[in-house]
Amino acid sequence: MKPKLKIIPIGGAGEIGKNMTLVEYADAILVIDAGLMFPESDMLGVDIVIPDITYLLEHRDRVRGIVITHGHEDHIGALPHILPRLNVPIYATPLTRGLIEVKLKAHKLLSSATLHTISTRDTFRIEPFTIETFHVCHSVPDGIGLAITTPLGTIVHSSDFKFDPSPVDGHLTDFAKLGELGGRGVLALTSDSTNADTPGYTPSEMSINDNFARVFGSAEGRVIVATFASNISRIQQIIDIAARFNRKVAIIGRSMQDNVKMAAQLGYLHAPKDVLIRVDELHRYPVNRIVIVCTGGQGEPTSALVRMAHHDHKQVSLIPGDTVILSATPIPGNEETVNRTLDNLFRAGAFVYYSDLMHVHVSGHASQEEQKLLINLLRPKYFIPLHGEYRHLVLHARLAESLGIPPENIFTVENGAVIEFDEQGHARVARDKVPASDVLVDGLGVGDVGTTVLRERHHLSADGFLVAVLTRDAHTGEVVFGPEIITHGFVYTEQAEEVLAGAKQVILNAIKKGGSSAILSAKLKDALSQYLYQQTHRRPMVIPVVTEV
Repeated sequence: MKPKLKIIPIGGAGEIGKNMTLVEYADAILVIDAGLMFPESDMLGVDIVIPDITYLLEHRDRVRGIVITHGHEDHIGALPHILPRLNVPIYATPLTRGLIEVKLKAHKLLSSATLHTISTRDTFRIEPFTIETFHVCHSVPDGIGLAITTPLGTIVHSSDFKFDPSPVDGHLTDFAKLGELGGRGVLALTSDSTNADTPGYTPSEMSINDNFARVFGSAEGRVIVATFASNISRIQQIIDIAARFNRKVAIIGRSMQDNVKMAAQLGYLHAPKDVLIRVDELHRYPVNRIVIVCTGGQGEPTSALVRMAHHDHKQVSLIPGDTVILSATPIPGNEETVNRTLDNLFRAGAFVYYSDLMHVHVSGHASQEEQKLLINLLRPKYFIPLHGEYRHLVLHARLAESLGIPPENIFTVENGAVIEFDEQGHARVARDKVPASDVLVDGLGVGDVGTTVLRERHHLSADGFLVAVLTRDAHTGEVVFGPEIITHGFVYTEQAEEVLAGAKQVILNAIKKGGSSAILSAKLKDALSQYLYQQTHRRPMVIPVVTEV
């Protein structure tokens, strides 16, 4: 009896971001992508969210490698946090490899990583899989889809794609390869669902050129464009249009500067002579000849644009008369930070253009008609929508059903589900799931912030905290110091003195009942919590500190 073939999404199924999909057969696991996701608004203090690789660590001897489809953060951003725990070979096209190297170098991991370069039309072997790549259009050059031939059939992974008729880099989606794969027969298609709720076709990247040119031509001051650091295609468009209007371009932000330098060295970014300038050269040119490209399209608190709006950037601050273009649409969960950034930009006196006001951003993902075309080209036996929130997956599944794929052959699953194929090519969703929870990265800590810590942070953010410090004689039990009370985020009003005086009396009354330090701490916590709620109807976090001398 042959082993079963398994497809296991552990990131990106039911959410936008942290994409990671496993293909498993016998004793081999192939990993596709390793992305991050922005934290949701209730994940206080969390920097990023990455996939749970518990299953991979439990079977680390079976993991053959990670194939990266393109260089966006939601596909490569988890690598610096995963490789120290799971150092396996990485396969990527030249630009994607360059973006990975920039990221690993920043984390001092480049020297220990094993990177292999593949092309956009390649065939290579990672036992027992034969992997064929095909070029797909997206909002970054060098994107690829994958055809993975297994002992039980071929799986096609579309990655992020759209059928752009006029891409910035001139490279169309490889329709010939898609047609060839469809002719051979496809067991299963896993496909990008992001725009499954958008009718028609996604506009070409080049469609925003006229609007950019209109803004550049009419702006009387500096033009500042915020986009992703990895959006090399958009940066190329900005450079080209700036050159048309005799403007100089300065790149702000270490990650974006490193990416631009790397892309130019590899030949993926072209700038006319003397168009690119350093940030410290901006003062040499009049404001109507300057373009600044920076990060901040998602309102990230540490991004260049947000710091510029708060006059907190070391080199550049916003001034009245600046024109700002947010060339991005908010990732789900980022709407609040983006709206706050927009308000701050308007407060600074800038002229602001964003997707609700002008066509200044194009999605990199296929809309419904392109999704239909891909399914019709490949005619897969089974269909698995990925890369989208749950509503996107359901809508994509309905689209596949409307094209004749039987509903029993469509699997709408979320992270951790295991789709199994037997030797007859029959598929089902297995009863058991693999771990696929969110892993939260906070500073240098990976996974050490869990639900308990988040609950405490919410508690602190809502009602503050109160620390009661007390020292007593170990033999007599008499108080030798305190009680002292320290509060933050709790009471700073006229009533504070009266409330805290009462709290001290509650502590002294509790001490009279005696008991060990541990018992007394528990009594103090309960008594203080009850008293403070009676007095204020608030529930601060109460932290008793009882020591004995």
